[in-house]
Amino acid sequence: MAKVWFIGAGPGAADLLTVRAANALHSADIVIWASSLVTADVLEYARADAEIHDSKVLTLEEVKEFYRRAAADDLTVARVHSGDPALYGAMQEQLEVVREFGLDSEIVPGVTSVAATAAAAEKELTVPEVAQSVVFTRMATRTPMPDGETIRSFAAHGTTMALFLSASRPKKLQSELIDGGYAPSTPCVVGYRVSWPDEQLRYCRLDELAATIRALKVSMHTMVLIGPALASEGKRSHLYSPDFSHTHRQVSRHG
Repeated sequence: MAKVWFIGAGPGAADLLTVRAANALHSADIVIWASSLVTADVLEYARADAEIHDSKVLTLEEVKEFYRRAAADDLTVARVHSGDPALYGAMQEQLEVVREFGLDSEIVPGVTSVAATAAAAEKELTVPEVAQSVVFTRMATRTPMPDGETIRSFAAHGTTMALFLSASRPKKLQSELIDGGYAPSTPCVVGYRVSWPDEQLRYCRLDELAATIRALKVSMHTMVLIGPALASEGKRSHLYSPDFSHTHRQVSRHG
């Protein structure tokens, strides 16, 4: 049966693809990927006889024609997305097309740039008694934000924040975060093309964020993490405490 796989290719490095993603790529007759967002190494998992098309130059209408062909000729398509397709992946509009043609579809989750940046920085984003929530968001640029979803309003929570697609206006980003309630000394991590060969990683205070981004001379492929959990010290988790009972381990109390 004709099928479209929406594959999360992860943050860059081909060895961060899941086994399921690699298998789905190998099954495809047509592979559509974005060379501007995904490393060419992921194509090593495609079959030698597969058609390869770069989506960075294609419109949705042009991609739609590949789905039309798949339905007509009983083909399998692998639509490769950077990171995880559920996050800023422009996937929903494609799913509507797939359903229009009666194609089977399946989504393969991928490693996010948030997870990759935290791993590269060796940071935990949810530290007990410091931060137990992570906000995924972006600045309003050419794509507007819905009401109530401003950087400033999210900053008021004071928890960990992961900022996608927000490095093009670093001074405004820094101002919005401080005006929203983060202290100027709040730790930040800036990751550029994390897991790619030219990866760059920087640590800074919030009041140094704009200067740090500008020094990197980047505006795309950049993840910004901010929050008190990124500090070097935190609280011990309850899960592995000898004084904490849970389903699989009970604390023995005597006397």
